[in-house]
Amino acid sequence: MSARRVTVQDCPGGPLLIRGADEVVAADGTVAEATRPVVAVCRCGRSARLPWCDASHRAKRRSNRDD
Repeated sequence: MSARRVTVQDCPGGPLLIRGADEVVAADGTVAEATRPVVAVCRCGRSARLPWCDASHRAKRRSNRDD
């Protein structure tokens, strides 16, 4: 059996993109099943779908530009 390759890509100002994972384990031990080949993990804490990114970080960037 061959090992599956998992990669993590940092999206500046956005989520972490994880490719090839079956699950994601949060710091508190919560396990979330990765049901897609690529999943976006929230880093801003604003997502309504934690641990997954729902693009809420974009609203923060827009409001910063309005200042």
